[in-house]
Amino acid sequence: MIIVTGATGKLGRAVVEQLLKRVPAEQIGVSVRDPNQAQELRERGVRVRRGDYDHAESLRHAFEGASQALIVSSGIMGEADIPHGIQQHQTAINTAKKAGVSRVLYTSHMGSSPTSHFAPMIHHAATEKLLQASGIAFTSLRNGYYAASALLLIGGAIKTGELIAPEDGPVAWTAHSDLAEAAAAIISEQKLYGMSPNLTGSEAIDMEGIATIASEVLGRTIRRIVVSDEEFRNRMLAQGVPEASITMRMGMFLASRHGDFAQVDPALADLIGLQKVLERS
Repeated sequence: MIIVTGATGKLGRAVVEQLLKRVPAEQIGVSVRDPNQAQELRERGVRVRRGDYDHAESLRHAFEGASQALIVSSGIMGEADIPHGIQQHQTAINTAKKAGVSRVLYTSHMGSSPTSHFAPMIHHAATEKLLQASGIAFTSLRNGYYAASALLLIGGAIKTGELIAPEDGPVAWTAHSDLAEAAAAIISEQKLYGMSPNLTGSEAIDMEGIATIASEVLGRTIRRIVVSDEEFRNRMLAQGVPEASITMRMGMFLASRHGDFAQVDPALADLIGLQKVLERS
C-alpha cells in the first residue's frame, strides 16, 4: 500500500489524484489530520486514516500495511519553527520505519541547504539528514520552487502596476501539477532512490521576467522596481506585515540572489514529458 500524508493540502491531494490514474484505489491510503476533509477520497475507495506528525500513535495506525509512504513537508513560518518541524519529520520517519514501510519519500526542495538564507531550506536539509541516518530506503524529492508562490509575490503589483521588491535572482518556478505527476511516477514505478535530481520547470525567471509575463497577461505594463532591503522591510512593516513574515520573504530574495533556485534540470521533463513542462512553466 502507498500512503500519502497531508493529502488534503494542495500538493498531497494532487499526488493522490495522479496515483489514482496509475494504481487501484484500494492500494492507496492517506494520512490526514481531519479525515472528514478527505471524505470524497474515501468514497472513491482510498483508505482514509487520521495521522498527525505530532502524535506518533496516530501515524502508526495511518502507516499500517504501507510499503511506501510520502511524507509531505510540514510548513514553517520562520527560523523559530524549525526545531518543531524537524521533530515532526523525525516522528514521521521513525514511525514509518517501525511500521515496516520499505521506502519513505519526502517533499524536499531544490534549494535545500543548512546554510540557506531561507528558513524552509534549512528545514529541508535537516530532514534529509534524518532520512540518511534512518537506515530506511528513501527518496528526497528536490522540488522546484512552487510557481503558485510567484502569484503571491505579484499580488500588489496587479493593483498598483509596480512590482516593488529588493534585488533578486532567477528562480526555476515549477507547477504543483507537474511535481505531483512526477511524485506519482517515482512512487508507482519505484524510481529514483536517494536524493533526486532537481525537479524543475524549463526556465529560471527573475522578478523582472515575472513583471514582463504579468504585463503580457494583463495587457498593461507592470514595472519592476528594485528597492534596498531596508526600504522593502520598512514598506512591509508599514503595511502591517508581521516581522516573521517579512524575514521569511527577505530570506527568499536573499537566497534567490545567491542563485539557490536558479538551476534548471531536465529530470522533471524526462519523468512526465517535456511538452507538459513547457506548457505549464
